[in-house]
Amino acid sequence: MPSTEDASSVDSSLAKGYGKSFFALLIPISGLIFVFLLLFLLIFFYVPDNVENFLSIQNLKTILKQTVIVGIGALAMTMIIVSGGIDLSAGSVVALTAVACAHAVNWCDGNIFIGGIIPLPVLFAIMIGAAVGYLNGMISARLGIAPFIVTLGMMLVARGLAEGFADETVVRSPDNFLKTLMMREPDPKWLVFAYGVWINIFLFLMMVILMRFSVFGRRIYALGANEEAARYSGINVIRNRILIFTLGGAMFGLAGVMSYAEIGDGDPTTAVALELDIIAAVVIGGASLAGGRGTVFGSMIGAIIITLLYNGCVMLRVDDWVQKVLIGGIIVAAVWVDGIRTQRK
Repeated sequence: MPSTEDASSVDSSLAKGYGKSFFALLIPISGLIFVFLLLFLLIFFYVPDNVENFLSIQNLKTILKQTVIVGIGALAMTMIIVSGGIDLSAGSVVALTAVACAHAVNWCDGNIFIGGIIPLPVLFAIMIGAAVGYLNGMISARLGIAPFIVTLGMMLVARGLAEGFADETVVRSPDNFLKTLMMREPDPKWLVFAYGVWINIFLFLMMVILMRFSVFGRRIYALGANEEAARYSGINVIRNRILIFTLGGAMFGLAGVMSYAEIGDGDPTTAVALELDIIAAVVIGGASLAGGRGTVFGSMIGAIIITLLYNGCVMLRVDDWVQKVLIGGIIVAAVWVDGIRTQRK
């Protein structure tokens, strides 16, 4: 059996994961401020005509709206990475559930609400996402296969299912309420931001409660910090890992609904490499790929930073290939910094 030192490492890691220091929360905020000022200066000197657009309220609404899909994915990925896992199938699951949502809208013949309250296509998409997450967790936990390998295979499986389910074309659907979720200017106007932004904020608050104040949240940190110590502390490792991936898959399914709302149809080719943006957001937000450390707040700030970079590149009129090189470099740098932090710990 492990010593009491192993068991105590769980509790110490929980304190680290919770971000006990106020200064720990300032790190991602400082990063966001730095990126904003850097982009502002670059736009000011190289494309001064776009300064007003960059600082406008409309652009703020656009950035927050574009953060929704990555933001919801980052919330799910935070839980998975903190527990010591990873999910490379996120982008493919978003595409699959977006296609499923479009099909469900067509099956409902425009009347998407059950009893006038519950939107059936949303439930259908979330259930499919949860099913994929359950398979990821079950195969990984039961068979002892690394989540990296399992989810890498599921990435191809889910993308193939999305293309097959859509007959390798875009699934068109009639106008419905779901298509208004990602409109920059909501109706009613007093909401200020798109419905999707408020959904993202609500999920953020729910995840803060789950990760910081629930028993399940403590178990997530414990699994990532020291799985053996967690097991000997009475935590059912297999059941909790399956639950983590299932809940994460359900949230990727909701991100798929937002993707459907953004595009207006079910596109099986959407969200390619989205998982990289999501993972980058989580790591930039301070989570460790080794597990046991990370915060929901940091991941949301990381998601905003990723979206802000894309937005700034557009304002700077940077070519698409340059944007990909820039984001790819940031991902490598974030992982490198995380490796240095882990070694020092």
